[in-house]
Amino acid sequence: MSEARSAQTAPFSADTKAAVIRYQVRDVERAIAFYTEHLGFESKQRFGPVFATVSRGDLHLLLSGPDSSGSRPMPDGRRQEPGGWNRIVLYVDDLDVTVAALRSAGTAFRNQVEVGPGGRQIQVEDPDGNPIELHEAPR
Repeated sequence: MSEARSAQTAPFSADTKAAVIRYQVRDVERAIAFYTEHLGFESKQRFGPVFATVSRGDLHLLLSGPDSSGSRPMPDGRRQEPGGWNRIVLYVDDLDVTVAALRSAGTAFRNQVEVGPGGRQIQVEDPDGNPIELHEAPR
């Protein structure tokens, strides 16, 4: 699959039925090139050098560079790095309502709500400590 897919197609737009994957990357441009040139992904969105979305079929991969809102350090100082902070992303209609319900159920949260140009997000942990990002798209 070495054929480059450089043509921009319709931008990715998430809804509450979509689940996407976020990967922390050190270099967004390099990551886009790898996924589009070697794995058959198409470039869907770019937000400068900090964030991109690439897609292959129904799989949408969010590529978060070190300066993106989805890569900010945790309140305890831990840094999100490639390999250790990859997670599924679930889109929700109302992040505040969802967070309140999870808090009352005793769910562990890794951080507080972060806000960026792509919306609002927070990370929770499953019972085994695996991260899940809950994301509310901009209104």
